[in-house]
Amino acid sequence: MTAAPANPSELLHELALTGRCSSHVQVLPGTKLRLHPALFAPLEAMRTAAASAGIALEPVSAFRDFAQQLGIWNAKFRGERVLLGRDGTPLQPRPSTEPGLVEAILLWSALPGASRHHWGTDLDVIDRAALAPGRQPQLLRAEFAVDGPFARLEAWLSAHCEEFGFYRPYDRDRGGVQPEPWHLSYAPLAQPALEALSLEVLREALLGVDLAGAATVLEKLPDIHARYVRGVARA
Repeated sequence: MTAAPANPSELLHELALTGRCSSHVQVLPGTKLRLHPALFAPLEAMRTAAASAGIALEPVSAFRDFAQQLGIWNAKFRGERVLLGRDGTPLQPRPSTEPGLVEAILLWSALPGASRHHWGTDLDVIDRAALAPGRQPQLLRAEFAVDGPFARLEAWLSAHCEEFGFYRPYDRDRGGVQPEPWHLSYAPLAQPALEALSLEVLREALLGVDLAGAATVLEKLPDIHARYVRGVARA
């Protein structure tokens, strides 16, 4: 990947905004995940506070670059990865048209260049203590429901995450991305990044890319940007 200029505003450089560089992120100590280093202290403080309530708050996904997001997109488009419906269960039958596939993918997976995970400001979290030994989290809404393993985490985040600068951009269905109670965003950095990720910046990032369904995506890009990039909660 290309290196973006090293300066205090490098997260707002178009390469960082669209996941085409990684100079703005570092490995989170004790993990293999990468985040913007400004998150390290508030995340640790939040984890410590959660631990006092018996919750082992653990990040399981953080920075993803453009190539990783492109791989996810293309695999879903080609039927190599499962597509989920609005209820979070496998979508059957799969859409038979290119516009239908694009719409279905966008419910749960961002367009490459448009993922908030590119910024290093967003992460997915679980309560490791709530999982039975050997059980892997699926990051499904059912896990955060009142009878799910992460019900206590859901309640704790609702009450406390904003105390540490975090919020949940996908808190409800706004006609775009489906609710993701596990997805946290660090407001002091994510808000400026969202404002900087313009339609023009996103379009430039997609030109010449081997993107499945590219013709439909580029035709619908203004709507995709409005619904799936901008159509989120604000801190």
